[in-house]
Order: sequence, then C-alpha cells, then structure tokens
Amino acid sequence: MQATFDVAVVGGGHAGCEAAAAAARLGAKVCLVTMSFSNIGQMSCNPSIGGVAKGIIVKEIDALDGLMARAIDMACIHYKTLNDSKGPAVWGPRAQADRELYADAMQSLIESFADIKIIEGEVIDIDVDNGEARGLRLISGQYIAAKSIVVTTGTFLSGKIFVGSKASDGGRYGEISSTKLPEKLRGYGIETFRLKTGTPARIERDSINFNEVEVQSGDVIPQPFSYLNDKIDVKQIDCYITRTNTSTHGIIKDNIDQSSMYSGMISGIGPRYCPSIEDKIVRFSGKESHQIFLEPEGLKSNIIYPNGISTSLPADIQDRFIRTIPGFGHAKVIRYGYAIEYDCVYSTSLFQTLESKNIKSLFFAGQINGTTGYEEAAGQGLVAGANAVLKHCGKEFVLSRAEAYIGVMIDDLVSLGVNEPYRMMTSRAEFRISLRPDNADERLHSLGIAVGLISEKRNKVFQEIQNNFSRLESICADERFDSDLKNRTILELIPDPKFSITLLYKHFSNSLYSKIVLQKLYAKYLYRVYEERQRVDIAALQEDSNLKIPSDISYKEVPSLSSEAVERLQYSKPKNMNELKKIKGLTPASILIVKRYVKKRYLRKDL
Repeated sequence: MQATFDVAVVGGGHAGCEAAAAAARLGAKVCLVTMSFSNIGQMSCNPSIGGVAKGIIVKEIDALDGLMARAIDMACIHYKTLNDSKGPAVWGPRAQADRELYADAMQSLIESFADIKIIEGEVIDIDVDNGEARGLRLISGQYIAAKSIVVTTGTFLSGKIFVGSKASDGGRYGEISSTKLPEKLRGYGIETFRLKTGTPARIERDSINFNEVEVQSGDVIPQPFSYLNDKIDVKQIDCYITRTNTSTHGIIKDNIDQSSMYSGMISGIGPRYCPSIEDKIVRFSGKESHQIFLEPEGLKSNIIYPNGISTSLPADIQDRFIRTIPGFGHAKVIRYGYAIEYDCVYSTSLFQTLESKNIKSLFFAGQINGTTGYEEAAGQGLVAGANAVLKHCGKEFVLSRAEAYIGVMIDDLVSLGVNEPYRMMTSRAEFRISLRPDNADERLHSLGIAVGLISEKRNKVFQEIQNNFSRLESICADERFDSDLKNRTILELIPDPKFSITLLYKHFSNSLYSKIVLQKLYAKYLYRVYEERQRVDIAALQEDSNLKIPSDISYKEVPSLSSEAVERLQYSKPKNMNELKKIKGLTPASILIVKRYVKKRYLRKDL
C-alpha cells in the first residue's frame, strides 16, 4: 500500500506538530507519522511552556501563526511573567500546563487541518534515491512517498533509559525507542553522536505537607501567549517552592557512584543549564541548598513534578534523599526519576533551512539536532516544515539573528554545532534588546505574510493591534502626565527612571487600550536609544577581525564575562578576533566584551 504526500513528518512531538502545521498552512498535503495518536503534543518532561528567552520563542512561533501559544492558552493553569520587575527585554512569559489539556489542545489543533493526515506506525527507513529523500518505510510494510521528509524524533533514536545500574531501551518512560532508523541514517552518511537528559521522580500530591513549602502565586490576571486570545479561561492554581539541604546533599554525595552518569554507564553529555541534582551538588559544592519548584501536572491530577531534582540514582536512594526535603518527609514516589541517552545528528551538517547537506529534501528539527526544550524544538519545527514546502518552489524561509531568537538558535546550531544540549538564553543574542516578547509580531508578521504562513484571521488581529498602537502613540506624543513628572509628554516620560509601566497602566485604566498595546508603547520608547547603540555595536563586530589578542590575557579579569565564556576562552586561547569568533558556544555578546577589553587595556603598537 502506498500513499503520496508533499511532506511527511516523522514524530508527533512539539517539533513535529509545528512542522506539519507550517507545511499545511503553505498549502501542502502532509502526513504526520507517530507511534500513537495519543502521543501527539505530549510533554515528556516538565509540564510548562515558556520562561526567559524561551517565552519569546513561543511569542515568535505565534507571530508566525504556529500552534504552541494557542495550545498553552487552552491548557494554562498557572501563568507568571518572570523578571517582571526588570525591563521588558528580559520578561519571560511562562505558563504551567495541565498535561492532559495541553495534549488535547495540540491534538485538536492538528486535527483542524484538513490537509494533515495522521498515520500511526514506526518509521524504520527513509527511501533515498540519488542523494534525495523520496519517502518513508514503516515497520508494517507501508510505504509513504513524499517530496520532503522532516525528521523530528526527539529522544527516540537509540534511546536508553537509566535508573542506577539498570538500563533499558526506551524513547521515554513506557515507550520503545527507534533502533532501525538511526542505523539507516548512518548508512546514508548522516553521522550521529550521543547526548543525555533526565527527569525527576513524580510525587503523589496527597503525600506532601504543603505547610512546609512556600506558595508561589501566579499573575493576578494572566495574559495569554497568543494574540488571538483575549483571556485565559482555564482555572488558575498555585505552585510551590521547597529546597534541598545538607542532609539531601550528604545522601547524594555518599551514593554518587551509583548514579548512572557518574558510574560511567552514560557517555553522552547532559544539559549544562538544566543539570541533574547530582551534577548540581558536584559542580556547586559550596551551595548548601538548591530550589525545587513543585509543579502540579493538572487540575485533576494527583501528581506533582518536582522541578530541580532530575536524577538517575537508584530508586531506594531517590526515596532516601527526597524524604529529607521540607514537605517531602512522607513523600510517596509515583514514578522514579531517570536519565535518558539518545542519538543526535550533527547540526553543522544542516543548512540554515534545516535541510541536510548530505541528502536533499531531508530536514531535521528538534531535540535530534542537539537542543533541549519544547520551545526550541517547536521553533525549529516551524522553520523546517515551511522549508520542506518552499524547497520545491525555489524559495526558502530563513530567520536572521537580528530578526528572532529562532534565528539566533538555528544560526548557532548550523554554524557552531553543539557538544552539549543547547538551551536558548538571552545572552546568546546580540540583538536581545530588540528581540522582545512585546514586538515579536512586528518583527515577524511581514516575513510570515511574504511566504504564506499567516492566516487572514491573524492578519486581521495584527492590523487591529497596530492601528490601536498608532492611535495610542499619537495621543501620548501630545498628552502630559498629571503628576510630579509634569511638563513632559508621556512619550518623553517613558525613559525616565521615575516612570514605570504601572503608571502607564493606571493612566489608561479606563480606556480601551489593552495591556498588549500599552506594553508595546512602553518598550519601544524605553529602549529606543539603546537599540540605536546596539546597532552601532553590532556593526562594530564586523570590524577588527584581525585584532591581536595578547597571549598573557587573563579572561577571569574581563568584566561581565560568564564563567562558561571564561572556560571556553581559556581552553581555546585565540590569537586574534577572527579566531575568537569561531569558538563554539561563545556568544556574540561575549565576543563584543572581549574586543572592547582588548582595545581598552591591551592594544599597543607593539602587539
């Protein structure tokens, strides 16, 4: 039996869903192949979407008419803007999700596309003819012909699950891994390597003493991720915080050789910015406590996800250290934490479109490219799905570093590659003052319109918001603020440290202007001067490529460099700026800091 499609997507996770939807929005006939329909939109790890930098990616996906923002708005049970006391450029919109509601929402959104056909089955081979992908072969014997293939298999390629000394095959808990497909990929010249991630134990809610933990309330009025939604209709609940202590750390230290990672069973490198509790205790030995965020898995669920204690220690050791934590004295573990090791492709083997350099019409997106996180996966999926269609129209959809965090991420992946799971952070973007959650639609709407990703409904909403913004901007150019800050227009007042967005909200509290529009105005005029300076800084990065770096430079003395940047610089010992720019994992911001430091303190005629 043979079916024919324009695009075939392998995997129904966050990358796969966005890839399929993007291709369908461009008019393609799409099939989405997944082991089971119920797996579509599953949250394999923590039940949340967004955060610092990650939340901006979700806003960008929404601006391009993607699915993730709409799905989380249908499933959000605890919305909170991280860094809300700081400037809008580092606001991190984040939403706790009801796992079941999120999966239901994503499945419903996927089913709403008439041109997406869902096929249940396991892909065991990709048909490659004369260096070009032509279709998929399923374990059932079915053949699916397609003009383009998008592989979004997450942690399922040769996935192995570890708990203490026990190891088993699996793509995630309770699901088999894919062993035949990675062998075929390597046979086609697609090289792979191993990475590792992990998850904590799940705790029975009724076994936790909530009198011993700290309540973490969400925003009073949750603001939707998607501009298509005016409000959140799902009931909002509290989350909680507790902490490890010296007793917790002592048990882990005494048994660390029983951890799968520290016993040598796992060769793959884990995520630097989301480490296991074993990693935290080894790397930050001076800390006596680490935060744990207690995240309910749903309104009707009796499961708490303890974010911050990912582990691969044996089950009995997990029981022991968990019960030393405040609130967990009588904790009942529903499922123990585990580590998972899996195959990734080398992201440097991909073009900016996420098409393979080795095999035409074969695209990769998501965790298979060495990233970690739902948001990073979804952003890649959207770009890969769009390009899977545009490839055969002689076009491409590529976002630059100046346009989106998605562009920063993909450029990092294909230019620098990864040797550890990649997580998006604001420090990776040299244009981060311009890449804000409030202006994602302004940055990306016209690009989405140009390639056909944007629906009429979204375009109409965008135009309404822009019209409201223009009217508000015109009013604020003339209107003066009735306070001790008088004699200046509102636009002139915004950069004043005494002025705040709260005052702007209050001033227009009885107006029809939404928080979205007010935030846009505030951010635009708060950062207007800084954005201009930033453009000058970025232009300066193009200069002085051959500027020599003194051999005796001490990077530890360079102000504002992260410990990661210092580590990479000390190891690489670049001789000039050109070599420095090629160091994998070094952010553009770090490059600029070093250049300024060299010019200011070391540059002499005799260098």
